[in-house]
Amino acid sequence: QVQLAESGGGLVQAGGSLRLSCAASGRTVRRYAMGWFRQAPGKEREFVTAINWSGDSTNYADSVKGRFTISIDNAKNTVYLQMNSLKPEDTAVYYCAANPDWGSILTLGYQYPYWGQGTQVTVSS
Repeated sequence: QVQLAESGGGLVQAGGSLRLSCAASGRTVRRYAMGWFRQAPGKEREFVTAINWSGDSTNYADSVKGRFTISIDNAKNTVYLQMNSLKPEDTAVYYCAANPDWGSILTLGYQYPYWGQGTQVTVSS
């Protein structure tokens, strides 16, 4: 089992930046493929970005390409989401997720067995 804890959310003006962190912990922390998803009020959860454990492969939703960057620090068991040029439509609860298939890039929510509790990101116009 692995526990995931997101942090770094908050309120920011449009055009601003935030960096989210997701720390993995647990008795048997090992290699994981990691992803970020988000869910806005009244909308379904959507894929944002994913990275494999080695950090050499990533995937981004079209809506965030060029603005968001995912990275991973294996020594700290932490994945980051740097969000720049934020827009009001980025407002959502952001969740990180983990899958033991650490070499893969996974873009579907059901592919991830482990989830964090989420962190709120609010972008004001």
